[in-house]
Amino acid sequence: MLITLCIVLFLDGLDVSMIGVALPSIGEELDLSTSSLQWLVSGYILGYGGLLLLGGRTADLLGRRKVFLVALAVFALASLAGGLVSTGPLLILTRFVKGLAAAFTAPTGLSIITTNFAEGPARNKALSIYTVFGAGGYSSGLLFGGLMAGVGWRWTFLLPVPIALAALAAAFLLLPKDEPVEGGGHDLLGAALSTGAMLLLVYTVVTAPEVGWASARTVVSFVLVAILMALFVLAESRVRHPLVRLGILRKASLVRASLAIIAVAGSYFSWQFIVTLYLQDTLGWSPLKLALALLPVGVMVAASAVFSDKLVNRFGTARIIAVTMAVMAVGYLLFLRLDTTPSYLTMILPAVLLIGVGWIGFPAINIQATSGVDDDEQGLAAGVLQTSMQVGAAIVLAVTTALIASSADGSASQESVLDAFHPGLVFAAAVSIAGAAVAALALLPRRRAASPVEPELPQPVLAATGD
Repeated sequence: MLITLCIVLFLDGLDVSMIGVALPSIGEELDLSTSSLQWLVSGYILGYGGLLLLGGRTADLLGRRKVFLVALAVFALASLAGGLVSTGPLLILTRFVKGLAAAFTAPTGLSIITTNFAEGPARNKALSIYTVFGAGGYSSGLLFGGLMAGVGWRWTFLLPVPIALAALAAAFLLLPKDEPVEGGGHDLLGAALSTGAMLLLVYTVVTAPEVGWASARTVVSFVLVAILMALFVLAESRVRHPLVRLGILRKASLVRASLAIIAVAGSYFSWQFIVTLYLQDTLGWSPLKLALALLPVGVMVAASAVFSDKLVNRFGTARIIAVTMAVMAVGYLLFLRLDTTPSYLTMILPAVLLIGVGWIGFPAINIQATSGVDDDEQGLAAGVLQTSMQVGAAIVLAVTTALIASSADGSASQESVLDAFHPGLVFAAAVSIAGAAVAALALLPRRRAASPVEPELPQPVLAATGD
């Protein structure tokens, strides 16, 4: 069962990163503009980030096995369609549908693990393996994307199809049957408001760099998001069986984990965005060369499956998250040494290895988020965590691109481009440091309320008890 869930998460990560390498080939064959190509990435993010919260809670209420099987089947069909269509709009639609399907499989898979492995060492081991497959899929997608793009961009869509179908057959046989929660699942208003708010939020963040953060469209969109979220909170506080129990958002460990995952993913995606643009577009590196340069991150994450759970069992989640994110920040700062003729062994590799350390703490974040959560809300907790990752990372990346744009002087020289990227690297490091600081807050000694002094027992009672 665990292997099956890991394969599906691996496919999610693989799909996200493979498409980036294939974009130039897709644009050339289908005659798509740069803005249209962007939506091949943004469409997936829109479906994924916009429906994660709903996906996690739906699994809790309607049955995890049923939701997982249906979503995985949709993912396989959308992958097949993506490899066969011949127009840009249809291709973008398949990407949105794949993101939608992943929004249900990702939190559902996580909640299946947390409800079938007892909290403690067994669950920590399972979650370590599971999250390693997700990160490994993302890093492997860069390599596979480079290889598939050489054969033909359609293979980046078709490659996941047989794997998804095999995983679907295995999931049908291996996933345990469960019963939906009684008395829930009928909060249609909450579902509509939450989905609308998250879709609009992701859409606004994704399009803001293009239309302008201060544009009327962006401002109005953010206002509408705030209104929808306010209405959602009002609806959930009054309905008998809410889609989202708002009290779960007061759970400190879930909040800290959500902030940590924003910092890890947001800083890493921003750094990778900068490195890809500079090494591939400015210095002329091939997609495959770039993928091989960043491969040590994936190798380190895969190797960490052997010991990451043991680290958590010994040191706790907060220490692991704080230390790994601090090391990650050092890696980003080392990239400030980058020049127009970088040496891989002395300049790039040391920073890549330090950044890879940051992902070793990723399983600890998942463990922290789901610890102490009731079984009937594990999907909800997973949805909150992964929604934080997608939406938060999109916001951090949007701020990074804004910093780069404001620092650019219009020159296309390698030195000028590199200077424009420096503020983005500093911001990525700052985000990682902030995440480490939040994690470290849990390590501070807590003030305990003074307990009342127990009255002294009468002497006869003491004598009677043998004291």
